[in-house]
Amino acid sequence: MSSRNEKYTPTQNAWAFYDWANSVYSLVIATAVFPIYFESVTPDLIQIAGWAIPNTSLYSYSLSASFLIVALISPLLSGLADHTGNKLGFLKFFCYLGAAACLSLGFFYGQGSIWIALTGSMLASIGFWGSLVFYNAFLPEIAPAEKHDNLSARGFAWGYIGGALLLIINLLMITFPHWFFLQDAAQSSRISFITVGIWWALFAQVTFAKLPARKGERISKKGYVFTGYRRLRVVYKDIRDSGHLGWYLFAFFTFSMGVQTVILMASLYGSSQIGLSSDLLIATILIIQFVAIGGAYLFAHLSKRLGNFPALMIAVSVWSLICLAAYSLNPAHPAIIVHFFIVGAFVGLVMGGIQSLARSTYSKMLPQTENTASFFSFYDVTEKIAIVLGTLTFGLTIQFNDGDMRMSALTLGSFFIVAFFLLGFIFWRKQPQKKNISLRGNMF
Repeated sequence: MSSRNEKYTPTQNAWAFYDWANSVYSLVIATAVFPIYFESVTPDLIQIAGWAIPNTSLYSYSLSASFLIVALISPLLSGLADHTGNKLGFLKFFCYLGAAACLSLGFFYGQGSIWIALTGSMLASIGFWGSLVFYNAFLPEIAPAEKHDNLSARGFAWGYIGGALLLIINLLMITFPHWFFLQDAAQSSRISFITVGIWWALFAQVTFAKLPARKGERISKKGYVFTGYRRLRVVYKDIRDSGHLGWYLFAFFTFSMGVQTVILMASLYGSSQIGLSSDLLIATILIIQFVAIGGAYLFAHLSKRLGNFPALMIAVSVWSLICLAAYSLNPAHPAIIVHFFIVGAFVGLVMGGIQSLARSTYSKMLPQTENTASFFSFYDVTEKIAIVLGTLTFGLTIQFNDGDMRMSALTLGSFFIVAFFLLGFIFWRKQPQKKNISLRGNMF
């Protein structure tokens, strides 16, 4: 049954609607407008503690730091949320943290306020990804396993639509500032960051109104700090003793190093390496968003026809070819804009597919337990550490190649090749699961 004809409860729809609320951050702040604005208002080399660091590398390093913080705190928070049953409370906290940080970016004017940019973008990233720890943990609680693929794809699709809608408005503001009684594109960009914070906090109220606010026992003060890590150790033993789950997390770690880094750094690659204007870059990102809507449903369909692992193997194969194509782009070619659009369209095709399918695949491999937040903490910690290493590798490669970003694209492509063989190992081996972890749905 297609997700368009499948019936969802109000709670399931409200869960998916959080993607509509928070995806404006990942599109406008993390992907489209803010990276381009940051690169345009800062010098090519920024002096930090006596080091001359390329502005693109510095931005990449700030993202690495934010993901490292999330990776360190999410085990504590998710275990605590399981114990107290207050996933919704933590979801709200990180949502409002991220929204407030986006508002602060409206006061970033250039190198003189560089710390507003770095601190605000880091806190916004922490708020976004921290909220997803608890958002993802609601999925097994509100829907049966057979709905996970389509409900996950539904959320991503709504997110792409909502993000694209606000980005279109922001693009009009930047291209035609006088329509909105604004001075120039720079002021329009700063106002765009403020609109993201308002949008995120406002539409999240739909989700908060419907998700269950189950409360559990209060933790004694003595065990408050370490409860999450003790629970994490128990989860680690289950994952270690499982068959497929541990190998899947290894593969997920590898391709996440590439996927998220490409998404986060694509606009900088287009502006700095290819030399495209901001309006063309934002138009490309809009194309990616609309193609990604179909991509999310395409891979949900492929997972039902072929199984989750074959569908994931197809996705990482396309990702590796995308990185090779990005490396081969020639800024001097007369059709470079068309070439960049084509590469962007393929990014959109697999971006939504691999993200929604990776999430639903993991949810179907979990044991039968109410403590889903601790298991999703492993998922999120794995992804965050992967992004730390991916963005750090990307930034270092730029710095040691005199600002040339092409080698960074090639490096990311190697991550997808490794992930393909890891997924293939799971697919062809098909070893039985151990203990209480069993596969649900069409995995192979």
